[in-house]
Amino acid sequence: MSKGYWLAIYRTIHDQDQLAEYAKKATVAIAEHGGNFLSRGMPEAMLEGDEATRTVLIEFPSAAAAIDAYNSDSYKDALATLGDAADRDIRVLNGL
Repeated sequence: MSKGYWLAIYRTIHDQDQLAEYAKKATVAIAEHGGNFLSRGMPEAMLEGDEATRTVLIEFPSAAAAIDAYNSDSYKDALATLGDAADRDIRVLNGL
């Protein structure tokens, strides 16, 4: 079974403090499902596109584990904390 990857792209952050509180809870919820942060923060370079935004890449044992993490009660609690503090996209990808 291939690894799964969770890619979160933040289009806009409205409240840094609220995002920080979300991140504390989300980190625990993600770890509970075998998630390992590979990268998070602002891009090192923008090679295409016109807007540098916060991006997070998390590796999971499988795509199913990544989806289970997102749907878990502990992550739902983190999402409730995040509220409307950020506009973002989250994708789950299969590893090669």
